Amino acid sequence: MSSSANPRSTAYNDRRAATTSGAKPRLPSTQATARERPISSGDIVPNDSASNAPERPNATQKLNGYSRDTAERQTSRIQSHTTTRESLQVRRRSPVKNFAINGNDVDARRPESREYSRMSSPVPAAAPVQRKEKVNLPPWKPEASLIPHTTAPLASRVCLPPLASLLPESLQPHPLKELSPHDQEVAILDDLLYVLMGFEGQYIRYVDSYNPSVEKDRLAGPSFRVLPGLDPSLRDLTNSVLKMATYYSAIEAFVEVQSREEFGAINHALCASIRKLLKDYLVLVAQLENQLITNESFSLHILHLHTLPTSHMMFQIYTLGQEILKKNALLGDDLDESVDGFDDVDDILEQLREGGELVPGGMTKTICKGGNVLRLLTARLAYICGDPAARTLLQELLRDASRPYMMMLNEWLHHGGIKDPHAEFLIKEQKSIKREKLEQDYTDEYWEKRYMICDADVPPQLEAVKDKVLLAGKYLNVVRECGGVDISTEVHDVPKSFDDPRFLDNINNAYAHANSSLLSLLLTTHALPARLQSMKHYFFLDHSDFFTYFLDLSASELRKPFRHVNVSKLQSLLDLVLRQPGSIAAQDPFKEDVKVQMNDVGLIKFLMGVVNVRGIDQDESTDNAAEKYRTPATHASTTDEDNTMTGFEALEFKFSVPFPLSLVISSKTVLRYQILFRYLLSMRHLENLLVNSWEDHNKVLSWTHRSKADRRLEMWKRRAWTLRSRMLVFVQQFTYYCTAEVIEPNWQRLMMKVNGQNNNNDRGPGPPKVSRTVDELMEDHVDFLDTCLKECMLMNSRLLRIHSKLTSVCTLFATYTPRLTRDLFPADRTLVNTPTANKYLSLHHAHSHSHHHHSSSTTINPTGPSSKNLPAPSAPSLPANLTTYDPNKLSTMEDLLSKYETNFNHHLRILLDALDYYAATETVALGRLCAQLATAGEKGGRERLGGGVSE
Repeated sequence: MSSSANPRSTAYNDRRAATTSGAKPRLPSTQATARERPISSGDIVPNDSASNAPERPNATQKLNGYSRDTAERQTSRIQSHTTTRESLQVRRRSPVKNFAINGNDVDARRPESREYSRMSSPVPAAAPVQRKEKVNLPPWKPEASLIPHTTAPLASRVCLPPLASLLPESLQPHPLKELSPHDQEVAILDDLLYVLMGFEGQYIRYVDSYNPSVEKDRLAGPSFRVLPGLDPSLRDLTNSVLKMATYYSAIEAFVEVQSREEFGAINHALCASIRKLLKDYLVLVAQLENQLITNESFSLHILHLHTLPTSHMMFQIYTLGQEILKKNALLGDDLDESVDGFDDVDDILEQLREGGELVPGGMTKTICKGGNVLRLLTARLAYICGDPAARTLLQELLRDASRPYMMMLNEWLHHGGIKDPHAEFLIKEQKSIKREKLEQDYTDEYWEKRYMICDADVPPQLEAVKDKVLLAGKYLNVVRECGGVDISTEVHDVPKSFDDPRFLDNINNAYAHANSSLLSLLLTTHALPARLQSMKHYFFLDHSDFFTYFLDLSASELRKPFRHVNVSKLQSLLDLVLRQPGSIAAQDPFKEDVKVQMNDVGLIKFLMGVVNVRGIDQDESTDNAAEKYRTPATHASTTDEDNTMTGFEALEFKFSVPFPLSLVISSKTVLRYQILFRYLLSMRHLENLLVNSWEDHNKVLSWTHRSKADRRLEMWKRRAWTLRSRMLVFVQQFTYYCTAEVIEPNWQRLMMKVNGQNNNNDRGPGPPKVSRTVDELMEDHVDFLDTCLKECMLMNSRLLRIHSKLTSVCTLFATYTPRLTRDLFPADRTLVNTPTANKYLSLHHAHSHSHHHHSSSTTINPTGPSSKNLPAPSAPSLPANLTTYDPNKLSTMEDLLSKYETNFNHHLRILLDALDYYAATETVALGRLCAQLATAGEKGGRERLGGGVSE
């Protein structure tokens, strides 16, 4: 035995050996625990000289005697308390402890000593009654068991220990008020070491409202109470230290819950980082226990001072954990926010596509994971930026928690893939949208909707560059699907956390690399400029010698109603024309992608449905005033218009574009090309009709014959020639404006952007040097088409209606020219019933009869008796009204021509006024069109557009 005196150690060991104690539902893992529990056959008793040192000089003999007596009793207990492998019981501190009461040692293990303690110590009156009530309690035999596995691999599987409040009376500790202040401090220090590790002590226990079997209580942290009788000064220090015990228990429960699989990799990394801090915490507890045993001056105040920094650290972790738990609705305080995810229609639809069911409770509530956890950490870090210790702690937690997120980010930036099993990344992938479905809608279904940013999951560190992150991965994903990226190669030397100084440079470099790779793939490998040039030939009628030939070959088929047109025949004719030697299309490598199809909706009806926006209100009085000028055909309903469409009005081209060019030339852009094509085709067809009228006016005898006897008839012919000329000028000027002043300049600007040129054409060989992004290229392409549509008046409802009325008048006049040609013969007294006139009328009448016999597309019925079932007429079989002079015929023709002139002049005046207004307010380019169309006015001026020609 050592003779050195250590009062703190002596009192500590004496209390361990002489005082009754309750069963401790905890696992003794320190040196102090080895002294407290009964010695079993496998235990090693440390040689602690301080525990045998005399407390007072005159107590040596009593201490030696007690030691010998204790050794004999311990020897006998070794045989009865040996733990076998077949029966495992909860290890607890020794139920036999001695406390010095009034200077006397009382052995509580012997019945007479316990009776002596009852007689000599003041006991509350209610104590005997309580002991009688607990006599019938079952035997105290707590056992440890294992609980089933959970998705948290490192969670504790040992069952919860029994509560100290359930201990039998024989194991209850001695009341604190019967102990001296010194012994109270020793007892409280001993209890605090256990409480700081999450167990109950002898005098420090859970409050009655705390239930450790309820997960919500464990996550909120236990509250502790100290048994009555403790000195007030000790109680204040104890309550201050107990806060750290609450934090530890709550954090430990938080780590076990948040480590489950459904909470994601970010929460798992955060929990792993917190575990490291909890390990340091337990090391501190072990150091405090060592101080308690070896340092005679160690007190509760010193313990409190030692735990202050750690308590502050635990408080920060505890506060962070509580915020995350509230977001997860695990504390019951934030239930409203937990169901916000039900409003995400895309998530619900995606779940239904994957086979999920829309039933109550079938949708998973929102879980705070991924970017939300990083956002909470960042916000917390900004909130406590004035606290250096807390800032260092949270920076470490953020650094560790962001590592899995950075792995996902680097995979997306450098490989274009998403490895996100827990749906934590800011980029969300719609797996139901695949490349095989691109034929439906390239842009919407693949480019815009397959990969989207989840704004709720974006960490603050990526908020400013989230668009670059999205585009970098999208670009690489396209290149990867085309075989341009090796996903098996691992990228090295990349930042692993948000605080890495290379963080932003990594994103910018990845974005630049992905953009250049996709641009090179589009412009060089898949020849995007050549593809666009090919589309210009087919849709904008550029160098359209092949198209003129195609219209000549298919004119008879295109005159039919669109439902009767043989599309296969038109496709064969188009293939024949495109392979014609000498044609510009013969050398086109993409001519196989052009197909013919019929659109069952009229162009004007379709555009009016698209351009349904509020602009300048239509002047109702103007429309009402114009009713009397309208020709009968302008009153046809929209349904009748669609049913009477010819092949010329329904014809359009379909252009097949392979992936990845379909991202730039999407179905929406092809639709814009088709609208412009149908519009230019309608103007080209109208121009051909007016040119045919011009040919009739210059070749047919009824127009070329000059009647010297009837000057009124010659004036009518001049009015008809003038009207036809003005209409032709209107159509030609409009076509020239759309092609030469709208499409061509905008096309040149687009190709300069595509080729990366800056007003120079001296680009050397090799891939084009483009310093722009793919999205900018796509936007430029769409902007080019939208600009063309707008400047061609196809995106303005008012201009579109006026233009439609003008073209209708021109079409009706051109198609009515053959009827006027025939009616001129009986109106001219010098020409009627002449051999030359009868010959022409016979041929024309036979052609008209054959046309009506085989087709119902003629809009003007022949005058005279029906000859539907008769053979082709000869000259003598001509109707009498064609071979007889009619003095009233000229008056009828003058009235009809006046209506055409009035309608054309009226609508042209309205169009010019509207062009003046919109050129000053919206589109400046319309001013050039207005100046050009003024030449179509009568006699070159606008002052007389409202009336007819004076005779």
